[in-house]
Amino acid sequence: MSKSVSLLLGVHAHQPVGNFRHVIDDAQARCYGPFLKVMHAYPDFRFSIHFSGWLFDDLNSRYPEDMKLLREMVERGQAELFGGGYTEPVLAVIPHRDRVAQIEKLSACLEKTLGKKPEGAWLTERVWEATVVPALADAGISYTTVDDYHFLCSGKKAEELDGFYTTEEDGRQIDLFPISEALRYRLPFYQANEVVAYLEGLAKEEGNPAAIYFDDIEKFGIWPETYAWVYEKGWLKAFVEGVLASPIIKTMHYSEYREKAKTRGVVYLPTTSYIEMNEWTLTVPAAHHYADLIEESKRSGKFEQNKAFLRGGIWKNFFSRYAESNWMHKRMLSLSARLEGLKKGKRTEAMKEALFEAQANDAYWHGLFGGLYLPHLRRAIYGAIVRLEHLLDEASKRDAKEVRDLDLDGFDEAFVQNGIQQVAVRLDGSASICEWDSYRLSHNFGDTLSAPSEHYHRKIHFNEGDTYSSGEIANPHERVTFKDRILPEDVKPNEGPKALFMERWIAGPSIVRPAYSQAMDASKYGLAFEAAMGGGKVKKRIRLDGNCLVVDYDFDAVGNGMLCVEINLAMPSCDGPAGRYRIGEDIMGGFGQELTVQNLKSLILEDDVLGGKLTLHINHGMGCYARPHFSVSQSEGGFEKIMQAVTISLSCRPEEIKGTISIAFQID
Repeated sequence: MSKSVSLLLGVHAHQPVGNFRHVIDDAQARCYGPFLKVMHAYPDFRFSIHFSGWLFDDLNSRYPEDMKLLREMVERGQAELFGGGYTEPVLAVIPHRDRVAQIEKLSACLEKTLGKKPEGAWLTERVWEATVVPALADAGISYTTVDDYHFLCSGKKAEELDGFYTTEEDGRQIDLFPISEALRYRLPFYQANEVVAYLEGLAKEEGNPAAIYFDDIEKFGIWPETYAWVYEKGWLKAFVEGVLASPIIKTMHYSEYREKAKTRGVVYLPTTSYIEMNEWTLTVPAAHHYADLIEESKRSGKFEQNKAFLRGGIWKNFFSRYAESNWMHKRMLSLSARLEGLKKGKRTEAMKEALFEAQANDAYWHGLFGGLYLPHLRRAIYGAIVRLEHLLDEASKRDAKEVRDLDLDGFDEAFVQNGIQQVAVRLDGSASICEWDSYRLSHNFGDTLSAPSEHYHRKIHFNEGDTYSSGEIANPHERVTFKDRILPEDVKPNEGPKALFMERWIAGPSIVRPAYSQAMDASKYGLAFEAAMGGGKVKKRIRLDGNCLVVDYDFDAVGNGMLCVEINLAMPSCDGPAGRYRIGEDIMGGFGQELTVQNLKSLILEDDVLGGKLTLHINHGMGCYARPHFSVSQSEGGFEKIMQAVTISLSCRPEEIKGTISIAFQID
């Protein structure tokens, strides 16, 4: 018998819900379109492909000629379609009913448009929990792919991972293919002939071995330097031709291989994702310790032997690590439950679409590729959440006030809504507003992000230079570059959350945050609090008045000192040219600039991206200092500063003011 190896090559295409139009168009021009054109020219090269549903529908509408090539490849048996969740949710963190519905929607879309219903599914970020098995099976999926690392963590040996295994949960079963990390790091970063030689080296005379690859298609054109490498210098063409010319390598669909080969047996995988994700989910200093252990193991030459047992966190740790991610997630879950509890006759397709968009994974996590730090991706999630909530309220009215511990932090939050807007107020002693929604604009003005300490910040402190892989072009997993100039103060962690209406009392060198207790408030759309301050008391009242959010302060026997009120506002234009401060007819600057005004009584925040504006009204003049709030994150393009919010600090001396201080924001 001659040696042979089956190449199961799959690519995964995805863009986040809410991503910029120019980004998607650029991805089509530099990756999706060129990839399909090259592969279409080689009918004998079998491969598998997955598009998230949202992206597939977008490309099919805007680029029908390129998607026609995909249909032709499906019809002639060259391309195998993979399914998955329609908006690319992490299946493990949404309810079973939504898992099934998401998968079924994408499968139906592919069958209707391309004439083929998928049997396999792409698992978002390869996040594995055994609880997803029933949903995959119930939705008609027979197999999926996860990293070989998952199998190593279960005790399997690397040489055993050239085929597929079977697992079961709650009476349902699916087959699992282990994606080769060695191939993930070679394609397309090594010379095409080197990759072909590596594949040939995997061939055996017996056992029907498979070389299993499934990874982001964006590596073939969008990642730094890859467009020139893959297309202009002809890497993909050379690779395809090299594989087809090989007498040893045979390209095959996952479904074909599964029909011809036998399962290697039963396997039970631990809860995990790919190895890089296990570090990203950890907080500092745990992430430092984990990375040091990894590096120590590599220096000792024992990493390959030890890596399966050097596990970090799991994907769900992002919810405990980032309060903002956890809040979004719990808001989504609560609305999913409301939708499920609605009478079937009142449920609409618009509600379902909004829920699915709110479940898109990208804005819930952060790592080299996650989008939690990107305001426009969080805005898309909140836009869907607010839109869905408004639709549910129209179908089934809820109380004007609700109190519950939504985020499971041990403190209740009070939700107050009047059908026009809603605030969520923390009852943790801060009496701060953590969410402020406009139903007309489908926007949460409280959607900000604090700047936590991140593991990768120490790379900046160490002033490490660029490092590159042993391949021909830079691998983003291993590079350290800077898109912006980063200073030490830029990576200083924030103290506490970035919310709205957080107070400080300053008296000389003393700075105190008042600890509020909730007071009686008989009004339908209001909440009242009181706290000790400056030797006396301050009473704080939050109320909704039509399209105005009003916060009143009354003082009783407070001493000399200064009240400072911090308000963090999510303005969609961030530091772009579409957002500006205005006083009267005068433009005072953009949101990315600092603004200082004495005795401020009115300020307009105009935002063309928002499609509306906020007008700040103060009944007594207050000092105003507005500035952009930035965070430092790492992406495949390098370290960058991203504006998260407009921070407005208002200050006054209560002893100089008679009566109530009233601060109001009007939404127009």
